[in-house]
Amino acid sequence: MARDTASLPAVPPAAVRRIITPMSHFTHQGQRIAYTEHGSGKKACVLLPGLLTSQRMHEGLARSLADEGAYVITMDPLGHGESDKPVEMWHYSMRAYAQEVIGLLDHLEIESAVVGGASLGANTTLEVASAAPERLKGMILEMPVLESALLGCAMAFTPLMCAQTFAAPLMRASGRIAGLVPRRFVPLVGEIALDWIEQDPEPGSAVLQGLFFGRVAPPREERRTFEHPSLIIGHPRDPVHPFSDAGLLNRELKNSQLLRANSVLELRSRPERLTGEIKQFVDQCWAPRKRAAKPRAVSAA
Repeated sequence: MARDTASLPAVPPAAVRRIITPMSHFTHQGQRIAYTEHGSGKKACVLLPGLLTSQRMHEGLARSLADEGAYVITMDPLGHGESDKPVEMWHYSMRAYAQEVIGLLDHLEIESAVVGGASLGANTTLEVASAAPERLKGMILEMPVLESALLGCAMAFTPLMCAQTFAAPLMRASGRIAGLVPRRFVPLVGEIALDWIEQDPEPGSAVLQGLFFGRVAPPREERRTFEHPSLIIGHPRDPVHPFSDAGLLNRELKNSQLLRANSVLELRSRPERLTGEIKQFVDQCWAPRKRAAKPRAVSAA
């Protein structure tokens, strides 16, 4: 039977810094899914990476939240990072990724958690809200991809999908070169770029094809029914993650706040401001629930 993480004792920040477990795996529908636990305590939070990146994308944020007493789990969805990478496209969809998150909560015996992520991770979170709303304490939705992103996604990812499919030997050679770069000397933004280059093109293409074939997110009519506390993070000048999608989602959700980032890189390169807002949001999600008026949008400093 699943345990309620609210019954677990909070761990002082000094102790939390020492509780970072090695990467682990669980099996979901015959596939291995990789995850890492950071910290301990009652405030469970699951962080999901962007498309074709790994859980390292959120390592800094996870450690910062753990330092404040949160129990943070970063996860590699199927086809990403250290998780299994089947080459059949039917393995991959936003709704399938949501089921992996629910499977992770079941595996760790977590009754409910704040769930969030960037891009693909944000859309997966919306699908968790659709499939199992009772498992969510709140949602962190960085760079959601909705209706306004359709053209930008097609322009950005169709050439990549074609290259992975028809120029696989060249892509593998590039990946081998990227694998020679010592990661300890590379900043986080560089690691994310290396993840893209280093991946095996065959499962990478299958991921893209599976996502293109399925729905991107729950439909607008369903999104309007979601009542979970939600922190939406958008940024300007990005056709794949247009700020208009973040603004649209903020208007649709009943209990959301909109945070404007300075750029797509801010949370990875200068994370202090956004990390502070996320910490505060996670604390609010785990505080005794009070029904409040919808917050106003928060602009960049």
